[in-house]
Amino acid sequence: MSPCLRSLAALALAAAAIGACSPVFNWREVSIADEGLVALLPCKADRATRALPLGAESVTIDMTGCEAGGATFAVAHASAADAAQAESWMRAWRAATRAQLAGAAVAETPSALPRAAASPAPVRLDTQGDAGAPAHVLWFAQQRAGKMALYQATVLGKPASPEALASFFEGLRLP
Repeated sequence: MSPCLRSLAALALAAAAIGACSPVFNWREVSIADEGLVALLPCKADRATRALPLGAESVTIDMTGCEAGGATFAVAHASAADAAQAESWMRAWRAATRAQLAGAAVAETPSALPRAAASPAPVRLDTQGDAGAPAHVLWFAQQRAGKMALYQATVLGKPASPEALASFFEGLRLP
């Protein structure tokens, strides 16, 4: 299991322990890594920082997430120096995620998010959980103050409410 997925699992366990007495989905807006992105999360968020190998580099990733209704909802963030570095890291991030999902039927499609950078372009990955829990991942970037903010929004597992997946992804707002 990669450090990123281990961190998501740790966030899920911590969220489950803390939120055992809360409603299943208690949506709230959460600022992500002081970069301007606001995410809509269904529970009180936990935060963690990890080093993630992206290609030949080890990149610091800030993660914010929680577990609710049978699924883990998380947003990871990294800052790249420029568009070329962002493109390289995003390719490596997507490849690492696909490798973790080996054996699952993966559908990867172009996506859109208002105010996201055109390069690297937003991409969505979905699995049905053939070889484990379903996974839904959206990668996107935004140029901010001369740097590129990179994001990975993830839902692991099957949420108890079919609307939760759409609420999470539609709740991502870039400034």
